[in-house]
Amino acid sequence: MKTVLGALTLALAAFLTQSFALADQAETKPAPAAQKSLYDRLGGVFAIAAVVDHFSGAVVRNQMVGKDSKIPTLREWHTKNLGRLPGLKFLRTLWVCEVSGGPFKFSATNPGQKHLGLEAAHRDLKISPAEFDEVAAELGRSLDHFKVPAPEKKEVLAAFAAHKDEVTAGYRNR
Repeated sequence: MKTVLGALTLALAAFLTQSFALADQAETKPAPAAQKSLYDRLGGVFAIAAVVDHFSGAVVRNQMVGKDSKIPTLREWHTKNLGRLPGLKFLRTLWVCEVSGGPFKFSATNPGQKHLGLEAAHRDLKISPAEFDEVAAELGRSLDHFKVPAPEKKEVLAAFAAHKDEVTAGYRNR
């Protein structure tokens, strides 16, 4: 009986020692790094603001959707409302920061149906799907200008494209 009890005690002690050793290893072993947010992978607010600044200027100069557009609503906005462009850049930066998982929150001056919805702000511009696509292409060119890696570029453009129906909602009444 003493031998069986002694063997069980030794087995239990060995088991506990091994369990504590494994627990110690688990505590000291670094946890696998969680994937960084798109916001972090883009470089944060300053990098996003630089892209937005470049993009905003490029849209104004764009022949199809900017100040020389054949579309009266777009041409008028890009010639008569440029005083609002610094504020628009600020709001665009906040919007991209939020949709990319950053700590900054967008607050629309003309809220849509959803928190990040864009239909109300764009309805009167009557943007067509083709014009939306040209603005998206301009965004892509700005991302390329700053050498944003392909996976992040794809995510930014997908986030933008997710709002195409909202932005083009006013087109049906053009």
